[in-house]
Amino acid sequence: MSLLKELKTSQDIKNLTRSELELLAVEIRTRIIDVVSKRGGHLASSLGTVELTIAIHRVFDLPKDTLIWDVGHQSYAHKLLSDRKDRFDTLRAYKGISGFAKMSESPYDGFTVGHSSTSISAGLGVTVGKCLSQNKSKVVSIIGDGSLTAGIAFEALNQTGDLKKDLIVILNDNEMSISPNVGALSSYLSRTFSASYLQQMRKGFGEFLKSVPKIGTDIYKFAKKSEDSFKTFVTPGMLFEAFDFNYFGPINGHNLNHLIDILENIKSSNDPVLLHVTTKKGKGYEPAEKNPVYFHGVGSFDIKTGNGIKKEKKISTYTEVFGSTMIDLAKNNKKIVAVTAAMPEGTGLTDFAELYPERFFDVGIAEQHAVTFAAGLATQGLKPVVAIYSTFLQRAYDQILHDVCIESHGVVFAIDRGGIVGEDGPTHHGLFDYAYLRSIPNITIMAPKDENELARMLVTAIEHNGPVSIRYPRGKGVGVEIDKDIQPIVIGKGELLKDGNDVLLIAVGNSVVESNKALEELKEKNISCALINARFIKPLDKVLILKMAEQIGKVITIEDHVLDGGFGSAVLELFADNNLSNVTTKRIGIKNCFVEHGPQEILKAEYGIDSSAICKAVEEFVQSEKSE
Repeated sequence: MSLLKELKTSQDIKNLTRSELELLAVEIRTRIIDVVSKRGGHLASSLGTVELTIAIHRVFDLPKDTLIWDVGHQSYAHKLLSDRKDRFDTLRAYKGISGFAKMSESPYDGFTVGHSSTSISAGLGVTVGKCLSQNKSKVVSIIGDGSLTAGIAFEALNQTGDLKKDLIVILNDNEMSISPNVGALSSYLSRTFSASYLQQMRKGFGEFLKSVPKIGTDIYKFAKKSEDSFKTFVTPGMLFEAFDFNYFGPINGHNLNHLIDILENIKSSNDPVLLHVTTKKGKGYEPAEKNPVYFHGVGSFDIKTGNGIKKEKKISTYTEVFGSTMIDLAKNNKKIVAVTAAMPEGTGLTDFAELYPERFFDVGIAEQHAVTFAAGLATQGLKPVVAIYSTFLQRAYDQILHDVCIESHGVVFAIDRGGIVGEDGPTHHGLFDYAYLRSIPNITIMAPKDENELARMLVTAIEHNGPVSIRYPRGKGVGVEIDKDIQPIVIGKGELLKDGNDVLLIAVGNSVVESNKALEELKEKNISCALINARFIKPLDKVLILKMAEQIGKVITIEDHVLDGGFGSAVLELFADNNLSNVTTKRIGIKNCFVEHGPQEILKAEYGIDSSAICKAVEEFVQSEKSE
């Protein structure tokens, strides 16, 4: 009998025996591994939180009580135990369920997440909101140890302790090593002292000591200091006690009995509580336990071996080209340093870090700090390259504007995952960077049409005396060779790839590839199009664009970006500023919406930015001109 299949609602988990819960954990892991092996996804972190998820569903009354995940990488077991068991096969598929917690998908998801370190802030907001509404249900926020490197997490801890609200924060620690004896002792003490009657006794005794005339406060402080000293000896929790949280742990995050016992105890607390649990990434699947970095975000793989399923002939990704070019340039330029925010593998800097450890800085999940840190490096004559995903750079907007661009410091932003990203969905698509960077003075914004142009742009950025962003997509390149002698590109210089008479296409970044595909189909229909690879979003190649636009009279701009404030808007502004009133213009890009999750090619077609959409737009353009 399958326990997972028998669960009709999450409430049914309360009727299982604890031995049955252990069997349920095995089933859930098997199901997650099976689906992720086909769909890809965040495997290691989700396998590490199976028991914790079961315990939370067992103890709390979800969705009346609110559960908030941080990032959401760990939420697969939660999806299986809530209302998405029958749809779990569609994980990360187009029109399927999201790989992250999403409020619009299920009432069991207390907050929509995707970027790290937000769970405590959101949890406190929900807690205060419930308090003001006289709602006595509980709020549980789960945060990983890596997410605690972000300032927003500490800001939230500080306010929660100050307000003394009854938020329960669970620190999922899958990195820290706790020695067996200390871990066992602290687990026992935490489960014992978290009992509600002891918590009330502790509080009452403290109030009694403080009430003793003249010496009461001093005695209380001495007793508190003695308690804190003992806690410091057996637990690492004094940091959280300093924020006025009641700290318990570390608890073995795979021991269901211990987890259930302590959650039952702290559930009734009226003060901020932090429960520290230690888990193992990839738990229960040996390949993921041995290589949790690879299985953090993995494509389809063979379950027996853990090996990825081979696809078509290998073409280097843009990320790989960036990483190898950084290494080549750093050989002869000792001023080049690399900065990343907890993403050395994802941004292609792992090899750079091994070759030049003194010039590589992983600042943790702290994008704001990464940018200002890079600005400081630049003031000392260094050339910092901040490698970061487009969606994560959004978190450091003020630092880009204030700390880098006001003084025009020579910081290079290597913006990976620009445009439609794929299965990770709206929290990860990089569709806003042109718009949020373009209005900032002093910054140069580039996007390559292929991997060789990416290498050239990196050389250009290193040589440029000012802030530069280079934005490139996720996935493989076009397959072109990289020049042996990489030459820079003149700032603001586009290129005319093809001449024509009927319509002028002006594309930027990977949209040039789609435009080239469209040209072949349009040629068969006797439609003659010119194509400009703009290269630069800022500054635009005014001479080339204005000349060709005036000559042809019909212009279509193409971008893998939102239309509002994007590349097409920049071209329209150029036309308006130069009184080019005799030119008819259309823009192809993402409308004012958030793009859902799914394969890149499907999403590009669905949102009208692939070669077929370009062909259709050109044909309609030409037809409308003829009918007038």
